[in-house]
Amino acid sequence: MFGRTKTSGKTPAAAAATTDHEVREGAKGRPTPKRREAEQRNRRPLGSPARAAAVRPGASKEEKKAAREAERKVFAEERALQRQALGTGDERYLPVRDKGGAKRFTRDYVDARRNAGELFIPVAMVILLSSLIPVAVVVRASLVALYALVLWVIVDSFLLRRKLNRITVDRFGDKATGCATYGMMRALQIRRTRLPKPQVKRGEFPV
Repeated sequence: MFGRTKTSGKTPAAAAATTDHEVREGAKGRPTPKRREAEQRNRRPLGSPARAAAVRPGASKEEKKAAREAERKVFAEERALQRQALGTGDERYLPVRDKGGAKRFTRDYVDARRNAGELFIPVAMVILLSSLIPVAVVVRASLVALYALVLWVIVDSFLLRRKLNRITVDRFGDKATGCATYGMMRALQIRRTRLPKPQVKRGEFPV
């Protein structure tokens, strides 16, 4: 009537509601993923590739076994390289506590020095064996010598720690944290038993 074109009976609000309903119906038509499946998709494996394969969801027993074997092989190779580095001083494979220029400087300084601590065990053994002699004078002398040895080690360790702290802080700044104690503990060990093994001779102090 009067040339008016026919329009849809739906108002804009009704059309929007219909569209929203269709979208929701479409969402309902798809299977809702389970919570466990969603967590597995979002999970990211940590560690080595072998470890990642071992924990991969849905991995078979054979795959897990092969992954564990590969991981053990990798760890064995890493340990072998680390043992070799403890003998050669190779920085690439040293344990974290021994890595860095500050730690290497500390080791070289201690190894170039004659330390009272490295003599404690052998000298103490001699003194203790001497104290077994059933002579009062020898026993008393052994005790005095043992106390003197302990005092010598304490004083020498204190002086070494203080000097190492001053030198390493001046040279390496914040990277020298813990180097003084690290060097003092190394000085208490017999030279041939130290790890990493000494790389300098007596008197060859680092410059």
